[in-house]
Amino acid sequence: MKPQNLLYIMSDEHNPKMLGCYGHEQVKTPNLDKLAARGTHFTSHYTNSPICIPARAAFATGRYTHETKYWDNALPYDGEVKGWGHRLQDEGYRVESIGKLHYRHEDLNTGFSKQHHPMHVMDGIGQVWGSIRDPLPDERSAKMLNEIGPGESNYNRYDRLIVDEACSWLQEAATEDNDKPWVLYLGFVAPHFPLVVPEEFYNLYPLDQLPPRKLDPAEGIQRHPWLQRMDDFSQVDRNLSPEQKLQAVAAYFGLCTFVDHQIGRVLEALDEVGLTADTRIIYTSDHGDNVGARGMWGKSNFYEESASIPLIIAGDGVPEGKVSTTTTSLLDSYQTIMDGVGLELTAEEQNLDGESWFELANSEDDPERIVFSEYHAASSPTGAFMLRKGKYKFNYYVDYEPELFDLKTDPEETTNLAGDPDYANVIAEYEKKLRNICDPEKTDRQAKTDQNALIEKFGGREAALNTGTPGATPVPVVLPPYN
Repeated sequence: MKPQNLLYIMSDEHNPKMLGCYGHEQVKTPNLDKLAARGTHFTSHYTNSPICIPARAAFATGRYTHETKYWDNALPYDGEVKGWGHRLQDEGYRVESIGKLHYRHEDLNTGFSKQHHPMHVMDGIGQVWGSIRDPLPDERSAKMLNEIGPGESNYNRYDRLIVDEACSWLQEAATEDNDKPWVLYLGFVAPHFPLVVPEEFYNLYPLDQLPPRKLDPAEGIQRHPWLQRMDDFSQVDRNLSPEQKLQAVAAYFGLCTFVDHQIGRVLEALDEVGLTADTRIIYTSDHGDNVGARGMWGKSNFYEESASIPLIIAGDGVPEGKVSTTTTSLLDSYQTIMDGVGLELTAEEQNLDGESWFELANSEDDPERIVFSEYHAASSPTGAFMLRKGKYKFNYYVDYEPELFDLKTDPEETTNLAGDPDYANVIAEYEKKLRNICDPEKTDRQAKTDQNALIEKFGGREAALNTGTPGATPVPVVLPPYN
């Protein structure tokens, strides 16, 4: 593949169902839809852990969470496990970031030669209270939806700042004569909570025109016991009025359109400075959002709303208008970036599990490719693991019954087939493949041992319960109101 510049755009918490090019009939994402039309988008793309820090560590390193040990949002990526950014630096490439990274802090070499307005975990420690899982406390009411509706949040202002900085960066890059392509990572916060969005975007989604709630526990739907234990701990949906639930959906839809608008500004700037033809573009997210499905908000489980994410790639050598069913994950970022800038993989890098999205886009679709994800973070009583291959998705929970879904006949995951004897062979096959990647029980114990050590470092369980940001990470700069 011809070496070119690479613009890697990552949003935070974007449910892939909430894009026009992925088939949503209401959510307006015209700029990402256009990007998909001139490139390839993947319909079975997953996070390797449905929460910020472990997902972003997998993105940075090309390694699974159980390999890196960045288990949760109190164990942020610190650059100790080297990633694709370090390789680019070693080879003399310009590799910079603008926006949210959610690593430990700016002073560490996490693979960027320069970070512009970086958002990292608060005080370099993150959510220490989320590491308390052995055992999980009875309850700790989450604060993620304390703010809902039309308005202007610091996150909205921050995302606009990111665009302003990106446009300036691209304008400068267009005037430079470089012998090597550059890599620019652009990190947006939207559509991450708080679910507050400027009124012009919120008003696009009238409350009386929103789709019905999916698998609503209020209508008698029984959650999986692992998920129920999580909800009993966090207690988000039960504290929302019917109107607030609708407002939250409208705000989330609005944030999807808001971030699409910001991305449109960047793509327009790329075009205006004459770099579009020389730049490949990637759009994805770190994980999804339940948006009220099963009465859950945020991420932290393996249902499609939470574990699946969008992936759009475009540029030279990328098939136009292709919709790929090949299974992919954030882990593939390593090989994709190397491929995009024209670097051959070292012998060590060839042992990593990922593959280039550019190569996959130009190959015959492979839905049988295995994708793996795991969760050891806030609100979870035990480790959880997911394996996607072909039409089946297998969710394994330590000390809880598993789940098996046929996503071809049941894309909304309404029927768990794990208890059906007709699928015993499928369960056995998928569990074996999962255990070839890691031992779930051993991994669960290792995660909790590491988390318990962290908790002791902060003075024990009671002290740790009140340590770290209680909700969303604060923005790193003071931002004036937007005019």
